[in-house]
Amino acid sequence: MSAANTDRPARRGRPPQTLEQAEQVRARIVRATAEVFTRNGSRGSSVAQIIDEAGLSRPTFYRYFANATEPLNAVLDVSNAELVGGIGAAVEASGEGVDLGIRLIDAYLDWARGHGAMLRPLFAELHDPGSPVSGYRNEALAGIRSIVRSKFAELGRPVPAPLDLDAALHVCEYVVYRISAAAEPGSEPDPNTVAAARLTMIRVVLATLGNTDDVHYAMALPGIFPGAPADTSGG
Repeated sequence: MSAANTDRPARRGRPPQTLEQAEQVRARIVRATAEVFTRNGSRGSSVAQIIDEAGLSRPTFYRYFANATEPLNAVLDVSNAELVGGIGAAVEASGEGVDLGIRLIDAYLDWARGHGAMLRPLFAELHDPGSPVSGYRNEALAGIRSIVRSKFAELGRPVPAPLDLDAALHVCEYVVYRISAAAEPGSEPDPNTVAAARLTMIRVVLATLGNTDDVHYAMALPGIFPGAPADTSGG
């Protein structure tokens, strides 16, 4: 090998990335996609908007994703994992009847609270077969159904009929949609509205998934049903 060859300058171009750097860029693209989706929905999102939001070049984007749908799928993967995982943890930690239903509802509301303005396009596209959101919704519902049925079987309670379980879950979904739609763009829902919505969800879940003992117990709890004893603890 000649001296000329050994003294050849290093090849120009982008230096190789570490795995950590690559993951940081990928996460940056996914965060930008979430912002674009929040503003425009899936049909109004494009690679051009995502790279503008992320402050990256088009070649950099295509190093990680083939199109605008792929990073949106990553956003929805996280959303589904948070919803199903949160409900799974809440149900696993719950006790009997009323406690189970309330923990499920609170986990659903916690998930919604963590999404902020993204709830608007999510709920707008739940029933749009052309949107990836619709497929993810079906996966989430299947996961939640499995969690609830398993918990009921573990407790020795009759497993809810499919229609009863779906009715309870769909009402929860609808109520969360209503409170998110009523909020001013960019702001959190009114706490009083959320509190009233929570009671609606509890009453519906009790009626569809509970038994007579559950309802009698809930009727003695302050504020669950109209006419229930008031909270006189002085808090």
